[in-house]
Amino acid sequence: MATAPSAHSNTPSLRLLRTASLAEGVTLLALLGVAVPLKHAAGLPAAVSLMGPVHGLAFLGYLWAVFATVSATAGWRRAEVVRLVAMALVPGGAFFNRHWLRRKEQALASAPGLST
Repeated sequence: MATAPSAHSNTPSLRLLRTASLAEGVTLLALLGVAVPLKHAAGLPAAVSLMGPVHGLAFLGYLWAVFATVSATAGWRRAEVVRLVAMALVPGGAFFNRHWLRRKEQALASAPGLST
């Protein structure tokens, strides 16, 4: 018989998700705040050519971390998953996600029946 995923055993995946959120957020801000202005103001399209794929990989890694964590950890609502993905599309949203994820990790760890 399969057992439900536990919150306690998946603390590393929540930490990975917070780290992926930081990487996604920093690369998005670097793309929009540094590379795009350099392209348009200084005529350096190479900045976007470099930073665009870096952010794309960070974004894909973040999405993978979201779905891997949610599928491995009990106690997630659909609205929470939508929030995680939606906030990644907003510049600076990843930083709100990191704080929210820290609180979510604490809530999952203290929830009765979810920890080992």
